[in-house]
Amino acid sequence: MACRGFIIKWGKAEFIRSLNAVSRCSRLNPYQQQRRGFRREAKRTDTKKGNVTQQQTKASPPEAGTPGPPPPPKVRRPTLFRPLMFTVGFAGGSFGGAAILQYETLKARVQTAKDREELDKLVMGSQDMAYWHDWWNQLSSFQRQLLLLMSVVEDIWSNLTEGQRTATGIIAINAAVLFCWRVPPMQRTMIKYFTSNPASKTRCLPMVLSSFSHYSIIHMVANMYVLWMFSSGIVSLLGKEQFIAVYLSAGVISTMVSYVCKTATGRFYPSLGASGAVMAVLAAVCTKVPEAKLGIIFLPMITFTAGNALKALVAMDMAGLVLGWRLFDHAAHLGGALFGVWYVTYGHKLIWRRTEPLVKLWHDLRSPGGRGSRPGGGSGVRGGGGPGHQ
Repeated sequence: MACRGFIIKWGKAEFIRSLNAVSRCSRLNPYQQQRRGFRREAKRTDTKKGNVTQQQTKASPPEAGTPGPPPPPKVRRPTLFRPLMFTVGFAGGSFGGAAILQYETLKARVQTAKDREELDKLVMGSQDMAYWHDWWNQLSSFQRQLLLLMSVVEDIWSNLTEGQRTATGIIAINAAVLFCWRVPPMQRTMIKYFTSNPASKTRCLPMVLSSFSHYSIIHMVANMYVLWMFSSGIVSLLGKEQFIAVYLSAGVISTMVSYVCKTATGRFYPSLGASGAVMAVLAAVCTKVPEAKLGIIFLPMITFTAGNALKALVAMDMAGLVLGWRLFDHAAHLGGALFGVWYVTYGHKLIWRRTEPLVKLWHDLRSPGGRGSRPGGGSGVRGGGGPGHQ
């Protein structure tokens, strides 16, 4: 019995050990399986990463791991239909308005001459000079100095040619715009409306305003100096009103030529300045008077003819346009020069001389009771009746 009890105890003890061993194995197996599973998963992940890296290395540039530059955005080429229609309409309106302005100017001159003649008769017929002497003595010293200053300014203004007076107004506008560029709160407005760019949302109005816009003082001084030097010649050829129309139209047409070249080449950058309009003035004078002698302000000993100067400028701008120079807007220069040459050669006959019906219509509207009558003898209100016409 004692042996039997020992065997039973020993059997129970072995059975309990086997159960404990089984329970320990059952507790360890999930951990071991999980650990082996992680190892296999890690190997598969590393393999995949390695494959991806190898693929990226094959597809990417030599500097692997760094992101490549994004592809350049596709710039949609702007349509130039609206700027073209604006150019045609603005040029036509400029010449029509200039013809009407010439009519009104001649009409005002006739009336002023009559009034001045009557005033001279009244003053010369008056014997009471003591009245004017007493009036002068009643003025204060400041009022006398102001009147003397106004008299000096009037004398200087009267000594200027008509072309120089017209150029003075254009120079004053350019100076005012240059001052606006120096005002920080106006920078956005100036960039939007006073620089021309075919890629901009606002494209039509800047075609006019950019012709009066200069950001650099040197740029403005150079353009206005050339305009001042050639203003007397162009006004003597075309007249003040027709010169204004040519100047404004040349500014818009030169900008339109710049738009076309920028769109064709895909080089979209803003432009400003009166160079296109000034080139039209210079080209018109050089075409009409090719033998005139010109010189350089800093080198007065060097002289050349106006025709050769025009050829040199056109050749330089052609080279700049072909070679892609960015110092100036060479397309605008060429557009202005070609328009100036074309206008004094053919445009005057095609445009200005055909404004007479418009002037007659304006005259009938201004004086309904006097149809067919013209102030100042009639010949002065013709569309082509400016000074210097051929």
